[in-house]
Amino acid sequence: MSSKKTVVLAFSGGLDTSFCVPYLIEKGYEVITLFVDTGGVGPGGPERIAARAKELGAIEHVTIDAAQALWDSFVTPFVMGGVKYEDRYPLLCSDRYVIVAESVHLAHERGADAIAHGCTAMGNDQVRFDQSIRSLTDLPILAPIRDIQAITKSPRAYEIEELRMRGFEVSAEAKRYTINENLLGVTVSGAEIDAFGAPGEGTRKLTKPPAQWSKSPLKVAIGFERGRIVSLDGVPTDGPAILQTLNDKFGAYGVGRGIYTGDTIVGLKGRIVFECPGLEALLVAHKALEELTLTKAQNEFKPGVARRWTELVFGGMFYEPLRDDLEAFIRSTQATVTGEVVVETSGGVCDPVEIRTENALVRAGATYAQHADWSANDAEGFIKIHGQSAALGAAVRSKLGITREVEVCSAVS
Repeated sequence: MSSKKTVVLAFSGGLDTSFCVPYLIEKGYEVITLFVDTGGVGPGGPERIAARAKELGAIEHVTIDAAQALWDSFVTPFVMGGVKYEDRYPLLCSDRYVIVAESVHLAHERGADAIAHGCTAMGNDQVRFDQSIRSLTDLPILAPIRDIQAITKSPRAYEIEELRMRGFEVSAEAKRYTINENLLGVTVSGAEIDAFGAPGEGTRKLTKPPAQWSKSPLKVAIGFERGRIVSLDGVPTDGPAILQTLNDKFGAYGVGRGIYTGDTIVGLKGRIVFECPGLEALLVAHKALEELTLTKAQNEFKPGVARRWTELVFGGMFYEPLRDDLEAFIRSTQATVTGEVVVETSGGVCDPVEIRTENALVRAGATYAQHADWSANDAEGFIKIHGQSAALGAAVRSKLGITREVEVCSAVS
């Protein structure tokens, strides 16, 4: 038997994880690479990644299809919650938690001595990986890219040169951008994006530019049962296939593309281009159905819970028990969120143009601002009672001379 230690490396085939393989070998480890396929690599992608791992010197390469696991553990509760991080970023990073879970499982199965990842010391993913690994195992964590940042201020250039010296080529795209692709969508950073410049056309992966949008609108009916996405255009479909189909359909109309500048876990401002056409369509559809089937109190209170859930997931705290508690509440609100929503786009954005549900909180004989089955006197009495405290408060403040200036525009005769 080999006297060398064994490490399981979460491997994507990109620049950082490619560098990690020979680096770890030279540190005395036998490297088992693990590609957790959470979607996004396209036909032949897993095979190319496996070939890259073997080329770099991995003693074993394992591929796991985790699209369904990502759908169940993240997509479903995220859509039910419906709140993006800082109201902008749709958590496209969340496949990291599935990757960690599979890495830990494989490391235990193979009797590995450590787990490794390709995260830098400057980004969010190191927190997500390290915190999640520590929540699931006591195995040591190796982070080669963090190691080399102690000896170079330009880690990407260093990695490219080290790989070149060992005879391994790096694609031009990998040299320019850091690209993350999965079932949820795509994020792109680096180059002009990091410099707060206008992103180049090379940053488009899932969404078409306006000049290529179809002249005919797109309509898709999305079905829900108790908040879970279950069908497209009336046809029951499994989750990953739904998201892939919506990515293709709405991506052709440029839906779900954004540029996000926000607060990172490590206290820096970060900037990325992101594309998530399918996820955007699901969020729009679910929100429309939920607004019609939840009570006013539920619609007012639930976003605060969902926002905290989103903050925990973004911040690397997927295994924090509070996330489970918050998620239990979110799921409990979905008992009546059943129906079908038609989402339409002519390009760029999508709208919920039709809602079909038997659970609408609509009173027969009453239509807002049109007609109702109560009298004008009933309405006047309700207004007096509803606003009584505010009116009394305003009167007391006026008596005490506490006034608020209100700009009044008067007509000049």
